[in-house]
Amino acid sequence: MNADSFKLILILGVLIMMSAYFSATETAFSAINRIRLKSMASNGNKKAALVLELVGNYDKVLSTILIGNNIVNIASASLSTVIFVRYFGNAGVTISAIVMTVLVLIFGEITPKSLAKEAPESFAMSSASLLKFFTILLTPLNYFFSLWKIVLTKVVKFKKSRGITEEELITMVNEAARDGELEKHEGELIRNAIEFNDLNVADVLTPRIDLSAVSEDESIESIHKLFVESGYSRLPVYRDSFDNIIGVIHLKDFFLRTSDQPSTFVKPVLHTSDKQRISRLLHLLQENKCHLAVVTDEHGGTMGIVTLEDIVEEIVGEIWDEHDEIIQEFEKIKENVFLTYGSASIEKFFRLLDKDQDSDVATVNGWVIRQLGRWPMAGDVFEFENLTVEIIEVEDWMAKKIQVTVNELTRDNSF
Repeated sequence: MNADSFKLILILGVLIMMSAYFSATETAFSAINRIRLKSMASNGNKKAALVLELVGNYDKVLSTILIGNNIVNIASASLSTVIFVRYFGNAGVTISAIVMTVLVLIFGEITPKSLAKEAPESFAMSSASLLKFFTILLTPLNYFFSLWKIVLTKVVKFKKSRGITEEELITMVNEAARDGELEKHEGELIRNAIEFNDLNVADVLTPRIDLSAVSEDESIESIHKLFVESGYSRLPVYRDSFDNIIGVIHLKDFFLRTSDQPSTFVKPVLHTSDKQRISRLLHLLQENKCHLAVVTDEHGGTMGIVTLEDIVEEIVGEIWDEHDEIIQEFEKIKENVFLTYGSASIEKFFRLLDKDQDSDVATVNGWVIRQLGRWPMAGDVFEFENLTVEIIEVEDWMAKKIQVTVNELTRDNSF
């Protein structure tokens, strides 16, 4: 092998390396995590900032990569043909095509793309400087292709991107939690925050039947007794009936009272609709420096109450203090068998069972009544999809405890 052939082979090797570089760069820039790069750039990583700059003009970057890759692949194929024809004559054309196909496929495409996909951010940052140089070098060609793209967009109409939807964002969080990039509680916190604005007051209220309240004419002794028995720090105050709640008594105000007339230490209370978004109610409670709102129906009757704690729990989960009786709304008894309370959220219930269901009721008890078509009775059993639901305990016409068995899905082989 003479010196001239050796130089050609050396150039051919460089061209294949460049093919590998462009192929890997294309994969890396299409698979990078922009959020991760933004975090790195905000911490002073200049390479991450350069990658973000290039990604910001992705069309130009992609044109540069494709132009560069095609140039080096065509050049390597031509050079290979010259080398093999020199040694094998006319048969060298066929040999060159076979050899270059194998080399480019293995070393110029599959291998670099596979490696770049494993660590796209690292590779993108290491290749960003050279890619910036090629982007500037190929500016005339990039300008031509940008004009061609404008022509294409005039001819072919594309729908505008919607951006990231809520469902897609939740999927991203689920994937991050599954891959171990997020802790389980972190993923749950993020999901709750995303879904927070979708919840209405009806989803979080304490129903009327569970309320502890006092009449405005109640004696001091009775109020004191109810504070002790209920363990609550605030009690709604009604006039004549529960449908006319006029205020709230705070435990601190009760013990610091200067009079034995409840009206002197009753604070005003907010009223809201069960259709109100809890995100909006949260702002109203903050603005009015209130911790409790009364939920009224369309007829002006009291449906229940919602507290600041109820709203915050939708993001951070259940908050228990030293006086609370800890109740697990959902309890796993054994494999595929769960115990739940009728007052539990139907949305959380379906989420626990990994079911994509929409319901116009707020609680499991409401769903049970809807399925039975009547008031529940202890011992009632019904089937819902692959669930066997049994009413264990009933109190005041409400299903208090419910057992749910998840059955294996059977395949329907009928024709």
